[in-house]
Amino acid sequence: MTSIPTTGYFHDGTPQSRFALLWRYRELAWMLAWRDIRVRYKHSMLGAAWAVLPPAAMMLIFTFVFNQVVQVDRQKLTGSEHLPYALFAFAGLVPWTFFANGLTGAIGSLVSNRPLVTKIYFPREVFPISALLSALVDFLVGMVVLVVFGAVIHFQNGQWQFHPSLTLICLPIVVLVQVTFMLGLGLILAMANLFYRDVGFLFRSIIQLWMFITCVIYQLEATAVWKRLLIHLNPMTPIIRAYRDCLLHGRWPFDLPFLGAAAVSVIVLLAGWRWFRLREHEFAETI
Repeated sequence: MTSIPTTGYFHDGTPQSRFALLWRYRELAWMLAWRDIRVRYKHSMLGAAWAVLPPAAMMLIFTFVFNQVVQVDRQKLTGSEHLPYALFAFAGLVPWTFFANGLTGAIGSLVSNRPLVTKIYFPREVFPISALLSALVDFLVGMVVLVVFGAVIHFQNGQWQFHPSLTLICLPIVVLVQVTFMLGLGLILAMANLFYRDVGFLFRSIIQLWMFITCVIYQLEATAVWKRLLIHLNPMTPIIRAYRDCLLHGRWPFDLPFLGAAAVSVIVLLAGWRWFRLREHEFAETI
């Protein structure tokens, strides 16, 4: 078993040495993530299907509302005249569900692992990381279903068809940018929730509103420069759009808003990690 350093842990020098320490405990992160997955689906009849059912149910609801009740023009909703709205919505809801579930798990990761935080010495970043890994597994299941759904529409729909493109190779980069942003936010929120439990309650309200100011269920476009800037101040808007560019539109996602979102993600991660390390010595006393 990997030996656990008991001296110099909280002030272990450079970020490189800290990263090396985290790498040593990668198996622990996977073990905690697998534990969360087993607990989540234990005694569940549908099992891993629950990874797909929430975004699928939301897709059906919004498809019914926009196509049957409100009857909004498809061009305005999706930015494409031929793209089926159901596929457009599902392509946004799958990564958004990953975002919401991953951060929700990360926020409570320190509090829910109180015995480990107070009694065993290892990098506390492991807890938010394991929460994101657990959500990542569900995300991968959702992406498989998205591909199958797209294939069904490709063969059954007479207007829209999928055309393979080199832009698909950009998909791992889009995922990496989202995970970077999530990890930075997860570290900040997990630590904040440890000191102030209100953070968890507040986040559950904000995440619902956040979805509607992101291009998850409709295309966000603006002609005025200041409105366009306001839309893209939300890093998740270019990220969600990049998923659709890679998967549905065959467009390269590396426009200025996406590069800006990538830069913000790195900054959030570095700031969150730094703040997490500075306050880490207070965790055992506060929890």
